[in-house]
Amino acid sequence: MIKIYEKLIRDVMTRGVVTVLEETPIKEIAEKMISQNVSGVAVIGMHGDVVGFMSEMDVVKVLDKPNLGHRTAEDAMSSNLVAIAPDATLRQAARIMNDKHIHRLLVLSEKGVGVSQRPVGILCASDIVREVARAA
Repeated sequence: MIKIYEKLIRDVMTRGVVTVLEETPIKEIAEKMISQNVSGVAVIGMHGDVVGFMSEMDVVKVLDKPNLGHRTAEDAMSSNLVAIAPDATLRQAARIMNDKHIHRLLVLSEKGVGVSQRPVGILCASDIVREVARAA
């Protein structure tokens, strides 16, 4: 039997990353987060490559900024992305999350497999917690 920390990200991650373009208005991003029931979206460039991530807290941070109605994902996204490959293990993901004090990793497609470095999933701390509960 495979140990929980040896499980691959691809077997645990949440598939179907919600994406927005860099020029998407913040209001539209907030609406998308609500309608899709997600706490963050990947921000993609015009060629489909990931250029950032926009979380609920990123929306909150710009709330008091001037011209909120004219602000876009590019104005508020976190461009310091922390990503992981689908063939990494939960142990590797947990270490990254713990070391960087984050609770979400973007899962990017593997290099050399189709169109590489595209968002294919998200691994949240809650996904790991769910696996721990299943194993117990």
